[in-house]
Amino acid sequence: MEQTEGQIIRAGFVNIIGNPNVGKSTLMNAFVGEKLSIVTAKAQTTRHRIMGIVNGEDYQIVFSDTPGILKPNYMLQESMMNFVETAIGDADIILYVTDVIEKIDKNREYVEKLSKVDCPVLIVINKIDESSQEKVLELVEQWHSLVPKAEIFPASALNKFNLQTIFTRITELLPKQPAWYDRDVFTDKSLRFFASEIIREKILLNYQKEIPYCTEVIIDSFKESEEVYSIDAVILVMRESQKGIIIGPKGMALKRVGIQARKDMEKFFEKKVYLKMFVKVDPDWRENKRELKKFGYIQS
Repeated sequence: MEQTEGQIIRAGFVNIIGNPNVGKSTLMNAFVGEKLSIVTAKAQTTRHRIMGIVNGEDYQIVFSDTPGILKPNYMLQESMMNFVETAIGDADIILYVTDVIEKIDKNREYVEKLSKVDCPVLIVINKIDESSQEKVLELVEQWHSLVPKAEIFPASALNKFNLQTIFTRITELLPKQPAWYDRDVFTDKSLRFFASEIIREKILLNYQKEIPYCTEVIIDSFKESEEVYSIDAVILVMRESQKGIIIGPKGMALKRVGIQARKDMEKFFEKKVYLKMFVKVDPDWRENKRELKKFGYIQS
């Protein structure tokens, strides 16, 4: 990755890590001002490392959302955790997100890494609107004892409470260097990527149990005209029975997903969308290195 030429400003990578469902994606979307990461109440909603870029007169912040920390059970999850490890290694600032609900010693090995990194660490205790002031103060003290070098910020990403204070502190801690990206760039991902993520979000919201975790969305065709995007998407599942569930009786379940996804795409792309979706069975896609590389989970 090459830096863009220009004046020396405060610029750098602010990488967001933490356990599942603590509000990492909500936090990044709030900072960036765009819905770049899909948000649901289910674990493993974020599978990729997604960058959102915020430019000011004298700063450029490259936020990076990452998958929730977990113990991998298959190759897809191993790839997801590689995104987290990379994010820890190349951060200028680490934003570790926890909340008032999770146990403080969950995935303790990652917490211990925070004390060993060279860059500044900000710990955000999210969802404080769901707790008492006494409990929040107790958590602040516990996190101070666990990671003495870190700065602790109680916050509510959903209600945008204390986010401006965190944002200001981030800009103060950024290294002085040229911007990494041009001013008109707001993410490193393509329109194809966001189309697939919007569909995957609707699958997470509309199906239960293992179905969302056994699916992957591939954009087979993405054609742009002046008035419309024409998109063909393939939903991969692992078993024939899952294909039947995704499609639903008389195709109604798939139709519902398509309607919801198309509406969100039109809002995000600010253009009309013609969406066609197909469902295919690929039993081994989560364990197939070649497939995972094609889907962007394994970097070259």
